[in-house]
Amino acid sequence: MKSFLDEDFLLHTDTAKKLYHDHAKTLPIIDYHCHLPPDQIAGDINFNNITHAWLNGDHYKWRAMRANGIDESYITGSKPDKEKFAQWAATVPYTLRNPLYHWTHLELQRYFNINSRLMPGTADFIYDDCSAKLQSPEFSVQQLIKKMNVEVICTTDDPLDDLSHHTQIQRDGAEVKVFPAFRPDKAMHIEDVAGLNAYINKLEAVSNTSINTFEDYLYALKNRHHYFAANGCTVSDHGLEHIYAEEYTEEELRAIFEKVRTEKSVTNSEKVKFKSAMLYNFAIWNQEKDWVQQFHLGALRNNNSRLLSQLGPDTGFDSIGDFSQARPLSKFLNRLDKDDRLAKTIIYNLNPADNEMMAAMIGNFNDGSIAGKVQYGSAWWFQDQKDGMTKQINALSNMGLLSRFIGMLTDSRSFLSFPRHEYFRRILCNLFAEDIENGELPNDIAWTGKIIQDICYYNAKNYFNFKQ
Repeated sequence: MKSFLDEDFLLHTDTAKKLYHDHAKTLPIIDYHCHLPPDQIAGDINFNNITHAWLNGDHYKWRAMRANGIDESYITGSKPDKEKFAQWAATVPYTLRNPLYHWTHLELQRYFNINSRLMPGTADFIYDDCSAKLQSPEFSVQQLIKKMNVEVICTTDDPLDDLSHHTQIQRDGAEVKVFPAFRPDKAMHIEDVAGLNAYINKLEAVSNTSINTFEDYLYALKNRHHYFAANGCTVSDHGLEHIYAEEYTEEELRAIFEKVRTEKSVTNSEKVKFKSAMLYNFAIWNQEKDWVQQFHLGALRNNNSRLLSQLGPDTGFDSIGDFSQARPLSKFLNRLDKDDRLAKTIIYNLNPADNEMMAAMIGNFNDGSIAGKVQYGSAWWFQDQKDGMTKQINALSNMGLLSRFIGMLTDSRSFLSFPRHEYFRRILCNLFAEDIENGELPNDIAWTGKIIQDICYYNAKNYFNFKQ
């Protein structure tokens, strides 16, 4: 029987061990999509304790604690930090076979050199030990990043953000490269006309221009796109239920925008046309600047209206949606491709039922101009665990070229999440090794090792246009 979480965790053969330890383990990390707060990186802060570093904002853990019957006062409420941690420690033993069990103990090992399992009997020791370390200079956020050999981080930023923290990080010469990513979803959130108007008013102030027409709106947003580019941005991102690709006319858009500015009701058809036009224009700007555009598709958000009203969004009440994805995605990509306006594109899928469809879709728009131009993005959110990663890897292997895949990301708000790259690398190496051991791939460790290195690091390094 193997020991839990030893050096060969998830590596089931000698071939897997060789592939991981000799080819994947020591590669740097390019984390090209996450939600880390740039102000904390710029300030190189220290967390007060492990609860602040580990539990604050982590809706993965919050969902598990609620499922375990923990009162909300210990999750997002006002209970003392050590008591919150004790309730998480009481939950962890009940997370067996949930990826949180693996992640929790990987993070304790990799950051804090703690090999004990987290449970009520070890909670006090682990809380005290981790909290003391986190308050030391060696465990500031930049040192946590350095400890995990992270080379590049892309944060997620609204067009209204001033990017001053990114400027400070560059100016101060941090070892890790931190770049913004342009995420303009709020600029197309026409479902809330009053909220969109408030957003437009803020954009007027930030861009120092009046916005009265749809053309004014695009002009102001494009200026923010220019501003992001001037501050090192080469990546955009969207989080959508599905792609919008409805036909529209310029006259319709002008009329819809006038309704928005006068706070008149907008029909469902008008909402879809507006969002379709916004997505198309953003994509054109991305292609003009040779940016990489990302589309995270398939989340059904804010399902629990009662707790949403109490706690707000992004607190653990989102789930997998079952939207119709193929036809609008095809229409959107095709419109851009036929005019040679399709930027490098990454499509992320949240519903595993759509894995093969998404993996097949990218092949329609890889045109030979760039290796892996259109990517089937890594398993994310509810899928970034052993089973989900394996299914995503297998779908891409069967429908496209896994060898051109740009690999893993954290998509996380936590500075302690970088071992997810290690988790992915171990799973990847074990899958290749299984095929070699079964005679389904040649026993060519040198070539297979190169492919693994490419997936884990070099493909992403070559794919993105990060300024060094």
